Amino acid sequence: MPVTPTYPGVYVEEIPSGVRTITGVSTSITAFIGRAPRGPVDEPVTVNSFGDFERTFGGLWTESSLGFAVQDFFLNGGGQALVVRVTGTGSTRALLVDATHGLSLKAASEGTWANQIRARIDQNVLSASAIALGVEPDDLFNLTVRDGATGETEVFPNVTFRESGRRLDRILAAGSRLVRVTEPYVPPSAVVPHEDPTQSSAVSTDGNNDDGILLADVAGSESAKTGIFALEKVELFNLLVIPPYTAAGDVDAALWPIAAAFCEKRRAMLLIDPPSSWTSKDAATAGVSTDADAANFTTSKNAALYFPRIVRANPLHDNMLESFVPSGAVAGVFARTDASRGVWKAPAGLEATLTGVVDLTVRLTDPENGELNPLGVNCLRVRPAAGPAVWGARTRQGDDRLASEWKFVPVRRLALFLEESLYRGLQWVVFEPNDEPLWSQIRLNVGSFLQTLFRQGAFQGRTPQEAYFVKCDRETTTQNDIDRGIVNIVVGFAPLKPAEFVILRIQQIAGQILV
Repeated sequence: MPVTPTYPGVYVEEIPSGVRTITGVSTSITAFIGRAPRGPVDEPVTVNSFGDFERTFGGLWTESSLGFAVQDFFLNGGGQALVVRVTGTGSTRALLVDATHGLSLKAASEGTWANQIRARIDQNVLSASAIALGVEPDDLFNLTVRDGATGETEVFPNVTFRESGRRLDRILAAGSRLVRVTEPYVPPSAVVPHEDPTQSSAVSTDGNNDDGILLADVAGSESAKTGIFALEKVELFNLLVIPPYTAAGDVDAALWPIAAAFCEKRRAMLLIDPPSSWTSKDAATAGVSTDADAANFTTSKNAALYFPRIVRANPLHDNMLESFVPSGAVAGVFARTDASRGVWKAPAGLEATLTGVVDLTVRLTDPENGELNPLGVNCLRVRPAAGPAVWGARTRQGDDRLASEWKFVPVRRLALFLEESLYRGLQWVVFEPNDEPLWSQIRLNVGSFLQTLFRQGAFQGRTPQEAYFVKCDRETTTQNDIDRGIVNIVVGFAPLKPAEFVILRIQQIAGQILV
């Protein structure tokens, strides 16, 4: 800050450099939406391993493919996932009621898992604890809650129905994964009776918990932020995966356009699974070529379709080989490729192997692959030595007939990465004086960010001038724009496009004739 000289001497003043570093955002945070046996409903939960998923959502479940997709994601290199659990209409929470003690609890989330919850109360407490909390000794008790299915046990000592720092409803809301106090909270009129501290009161469920009617879709409500739109509660996600609601089934076809539109709004990519009816190349070709079916898959530049389904062991069925959707495994390949090569590298090729995948439901030949690839269908192939691998990198606008500039997945994802990074990195510009000093700062900071990517090999071109440009001056921002409070920034880049077709030309050289 400016220094006000008041005495003879030397003053030190720090001058801002104008450099505001733009940091690239994450590129492979994957959101999963589907049914799980337990866990918060319509709330995005961050999980960093499959163990996290098991603890929060119950792990693999025979009635849903969500757990298998999440497991495939982490097996194939995924690092961070967001899981949104959805339930059907009619799902309920089991109630645990003990009239003797005035205790009324409910399960922390919907689902039949809660029918195994049991609770008990004892009053093996110290009078000193009651005095410290400002309540009567008879108002204090210990609560133990146990999940009979997993054996998980929670103990809450020195809690009370009365107003204090250990009031039961607050303690459970803050620290219990199993139960909550039934709302609205009404303290019982009778004080918990003092009993023999060695005895406990069992609290039994009334058995009314239910997983709900099978979902018609997971679109949810934008205003209520449920279903897909629960992801409005998170700041960033890059990939969206929606596995089938049941272990054997399909996602409603009408859901894909809704999900694709949401991904375009949030600058994310949607990974679409093939229907279970696509049991051959001909079925896939007919399905994606039929106008009605193609409309359901969308032609969004932010979506990619992968075929066929994968074959892997099912631990819930004695490791029998069964078919599953590929989106979870493919999302893991995306994350692994981003970490090792960068978002500008196509997540396909011999490096893009599918870990944990034993086989594919349809083995495609090169000519069959050649029929699907021009239609914007990314094929999974079994390659010699490498095994099952991703062998396509086109968006849903990758159909050759569309002639789209967003034909390739890495090109589209690089653009989304730049858009999101610059959007976040230029927030400081808002309300700054709109003139040349600001424009030069913008050019400096954006140019530095792009130069770093150029050195990492994100763009084509031998020099920075060939690879990218940043314009922000009197040419982009006119006086009329300034009067309206607008600053225009134009950023251009030359993307790297994958070498889909490698053509070798071999010629025989005639032997030299000596004269």
